[in-house]
Amino acid sequence: MNEHDSTDAGRTTAREIADALRERIRAGELKAGDRLPTQADLVEEFGVERGTIRQALRALQDDGLLTHVSKGSPPRIAESRTDPDRSRAARVVLISYLAEAFRSPRVRIDALCFTAETLLWAIGEMCTAVGRGEVRPEKVEVRCLLPGEGVELPYPRPVERAAAGMREPVRDRLRQQINDQKQVMEFYLTSVMGGYGVDARVAFKSLPFVPTVKQYVLNGSLVIQGNYQVGTRLYEDLPDTPPFEVFDVGGFSSSLFEFRHDRGGQDAAIVEDTQNCFDALWESS
Repeated sequence: MNEHDSTDAGRTTAREIADALRERIRAGELKAGDRLPTQADLVEEFGVERGTIRQALRALQDDGLLTHVSKGSPPRIAESRTDPDRSRAARVVLISYLAEAFRSPRVRIDALCFTAETLLWAIGEMCTAVGRGEVRPEKVEVRCLLPGEGVELPYPRPVERAAAGMREPVRDRLRQQINDQKQVMEFYLTSVMGGYGVDARVAFKSLPFVPTVKQYVLNGSLVIQGNYQVGTRLYEDLPDTPPFEVFDVGGFSSSLFEFRHDRGGQDAAIVEDTQNCFDALWESS
């Protein structure tokens, strides 16, 4: 989940840190089996808080580039993967589809999700692409449905009863992170893309429930969706609190599947139904 410090427009974001480390791995500066610098060293190098470093490391782990991301010692660079499907993690998949959608002069993104984390990273990549002149739409409109403030969030949830008292602080932290994601996405679209002459805007509305799937409708013609997968991870996001294990949903690493309207048949029916459902939820929220 995104860290609060990543909302500071003038500071290096977790996405930028992950990209910088990823480039070092690709360039061979960091080789398979090498240890990364310690979190303390990375904090000093990038001038951010430790939580932002942890978020960047988790993103690299989800991409299969790091192993042993834990509290004990710096993670190691993973061995090269030969599985071509490994790069199909949700964050990577969504970025590739947004790159396709952004070739249209008018871009519309409708998103229904538990948090805006995956979408935020993808939007950040599109800001970079716009800045490089790789794509330059005239208008970008994003509508995002997220769980409302009054909805009980089932995850993250402590695994052990001994950590049950941490349940509310963890949920409060997640709500803060969701709010941070909204602020960063608004900054990316209105300030960054707007600075390049793109008429970009984003709106958020609250759901009365927590989605068990993430869905994106791109330009009304392509649906990308997948289930949130529940697993366990070490939770380290509470300041001055020892890490503990939690059940959580994996946003970055979950699989996504596509349905295209121009294929006709069932695909077209799913795209139309998903768009209609989204519109109904948006109007009633």
